[in-house]
Amino acid sequence: MGDCDLSVSEDFPPLKNDTFLRAAWGKVTDYVPVWCMRQAGRYLPEFRETRATQDFFTTCRSPSICCELTLQPLRRFPLDAAIIFSDILVIPQALGMEITMVPGKGPTFPEPLTEPADLVKLKDNVDVSQELAYVFQAITLTRHELKGKVPLIGFSGAPWTLMAYMIEGGGSNTMAKAKRWLYQYPDASHKLLKILTNVIVDYLVGQVSAGAQALQVFESHAGHLGSEQFTEFSLVYLREIAHRVKEKLKVLGLDQVPMIVFAKDAHYALEDISQSGYEVVGLDWTIQPKVARKRTGNKVTLQGNMDPCVLYAPEDKISETVKKMIEEFGPQRYIANLGHGMYPDMDPEHVAMFVKAVHTHSRQICKNE
Repeated sequence: MGDCDLSVSEDFPPLKNDTFLRAAWGKVTDYVPVWCMRQAGRYLPEFRETRATQDFFTTCRSPSICCELTLQPLRRFPLDAAIIFSDILVIPQALGMEITMVPGKGPTFPEPLTEPADLVKLKDNVDVSQELAYVFQAITLTRHELKGKVPLIGFSGAPWTLMAYMIEGGGSNTMAKAKRWLYQYPDASHKLLKILTNVIVDYLVGQVSAGAQALQVFESHAGHLGSEQFTEFSLVYLREIAHRVKEKLKVLGLDQVPMIVFAKDAHYALEDISQSGYEVVGLDWTIQPKVARKRTGNKVTLQGNMDPCVLYAPEDKISETVKKMIEEFGPQRYIANLGHGMYPDMDPEHVAMFVKAVHTHSRQICKNE
């Protein structure tokens, strides 16, 4: 499974399990499909072993290792989708910013953006086919290695979330530095968000061209914005991404793929998000399924939204929580997931219980309906 062991996209093995894609497109399914954000992660001992010899971003640049990490959870659990192992911060890297992964701290930008004049440091006209070729190679390789078992999801960070990292220099509890830009430098903020949007569109289209069968856009820092800020500095770009990706796929003669938007903690804007051009809306655990379904008018597929910490509970409690979640969402136009990514100290056996419970309870509910 070498980095160059790639065949042309047209030769991908036929898909054997399309339940995830059917649900994403709003078609009837026999059961609720399930996958987990951060399903390839440190909670798996084999993941830790594979990652032990390389730093994080070196790993991200190795297509063969990204492929292996993507496949690991599929060997353990009967998940209905794979998501390519990568990171949202490859885009700031493609724009020329340096990022290091500091143990115990996470991603760190040694030279974050501090004022509008810093925008000149970013690369003009990023050629994603060159700068992010390693991601595309990983996707193509993984499509072949999956052998059609389940669909492969590609992804990107959303503009506001990436902007926040680039200005904060890493994680932040308040995002005060990034939000200061929105108030003090709105024009420069929009300039940066447009730069990011252009790269994201090309990046997502490139992923589909490489073999991704669905796309998720992560607006992980949406909850730091108020309603007006979200509308002006996030939603407009989320809409633009969905529209331009679909148009570009059409122009290139590529098949359309379902797109998922996950704007964490932004349920205050759920109606707008559900009408922003995405087939699937991802939800965190702070909104009730019935409320989300009512507010979106059953016009989109919903994804989520179990609190990841439920996985610390005994197995019978996990099963009970899953059953209630499926009953409240309803088994159609629904993809089961967590409300955010898994944590490193979680027990793989409890993840297995989660996946099994989704399949078991949803099959029974579908049968009864």
